[in-house]
Amino acid sequence: MADADEIARLCYARLEALPRRGRPEAGREWSLLAAVLQTDSVKTEVVSLGTGTKCIGQSHMSPNGDVLNDSHAEIIARRGCIRYLLQQLHRAVSGGHSSVFCPSEEQGKWRLQPGVSFLFFTSHTPCGDASIIPMTDSPSLPRPPVASVKGREGTGAGGDLKRKSEVPSEGPHTKLARVDKPGDGRDEDRGQRRHKNIIPLKFITGAKCVPGGAADPLQPGTGYHSTGVLRVKPGRGEPTLSLSCTDKLSRWAVLGFQGALLSHYLQEALYFSTVVVGKCPYSKEVMHRALVTRCSHVTDLPAGFSVSPPELLQSSLEFRFSQAQTELQHQATQGRISPCGAAISWCNVAEQPVDVTANGYKHGVTKKVVGTAKSRSLLCKLELFHSFLSLVSATEPSARPRSLRSSELRTYWDYKQASSSYQQAWQQLHSQAFPLWPRSDRKLLLFH
Repeated sequence: MADADEIARLCYARLEALPRRGRPEAGREWSLLAAVLQTDSVKTEVVSLGTGTKCIGQSHMSPNGDVLNDSHAEIIARRGCIRYLLQQLHRAVSGGHSSVFCPSEEQGKWRLQPGVSFLFFTSHTPCGDASIIPMTDSPSLPRPPVASVKGREGTGAGGDLKRKSEVPSEGPHTKLARVDKPGDGRDEDRGQRRHKNIIPLKFITGAKCVPGGAADPLQPGTGYHSTGVLRVKPGRGEPTLSLSCTDKLSRWAVLGFQGALLSHYLQEALYFSTVVVGKCPYSKEVMHRALVTRCSHVTDLPAGFSVSPPELLQSSLEFRFSQAQTELQHQATQGRISPCGAAISWCNVAEQPVDVTANGYKHGVTKKVVGTAKSRSLLCKLELFHSFLSLVSATEPSARPRSLRSSELRTYWDYKQASSSYQQAWQQLHSQAFPLWPRSDRKLLLFH
């Protein structure tokens, strides 16, 4: 079993070793951290790290693939890992040594080196379904209990608790429901404080139910949320098309975290053997429901894919830039506490390992360069696609996977669809577990 505290310690130390650019201002800004770690019989090391709290709205998405849509830390860490895996495959196909891959029995395909596996760390419970936690399951809270509301009469619309008789006396299970995530309870938290409504028993999430399915009842207490449903992340002022981090982690537990493009080269999908969560409000039972149970019944997956639930662990070490720690360190002269607007990516690659972004673009770019290569994050779809095409070009034509030998492959969409085994696995997951998962607009995937 992995040592959860040692995993957290490695991740926090990796961030501290990076340049300060993009890092939250202590006592005023907070953020989230996630990382991918590679382990073998000799060592465990961080190969990709991300911080971030933001998503861009639907109207800001680009048909050119040059904007980073989702900058939550978990997504940043996974996309940085894709950069790392692309470089490792590039070394392998070029005849060099890869610490990750070795040739498989199938022509043009690769598999993990014996003993190599990957772990995932996140400093906070992932947004979405995993953040809907019964208060009795979470002994640690980011702030003290909120005093009960007294002397309020009448019941407002939407099941608001206003009658004194309906408000439980203050105790261990009557704390204000909230989570330590941007747009994942913060807006509700403010609303509850503003309208003096208390939602006992649960942490809540700002991620919204996907259209076409169950909606949140928004009733007091345990009736506030529907559980087990897909959710999209809230943006700043408009909806997004980004599924919650909980949903994406559960998807990776069936399809692998390598994605469609890398699946061309891999004999088997890559799965996280372990998911470690830092010190924060957390319920292992809820995490299991959200990440494992929802997909445990999926069958008829093609060769190389399987339902691969990770081991779930929690560390006792808290991220020093968490919202709770930021509130403890805050000085009155620092102004309002807010989530950090920048997202940091670091991955174990030879060139440009650090990538700092804000609002979907490289941090600090001016409007003059938006739309050019200077503005692009190295994690955006277009940059990762170009890295993949470089890998294909470096592979001798006779050594390429059969799925990449067609002369009709042109666009990002073409290459994703040509990964037939991955698409078959996705169809099984979609039909059996996630029928309401929104399909990406093809118009946003036709770049090359």
